[in-house]
Amino acid sequence: MNPTYKPSKLKRARACGFRNRMKTRSGREIINARRQKGRAKLVTK
Repeated sequence: MNPTYKPSKLKRARACGFRNRMKTRSGREIINARRQKGRAKLVTK
């Protein structure tokens, strides 16, 4: 069997990156919610 999780920094950045979040309204809401909560990291690295 193949491993189910094959990490790729590029794919992750494109899906969950800061610039991708800022593209859509819902993405900006996510960023703002994390700011409000006081997260040290707004997006995954």
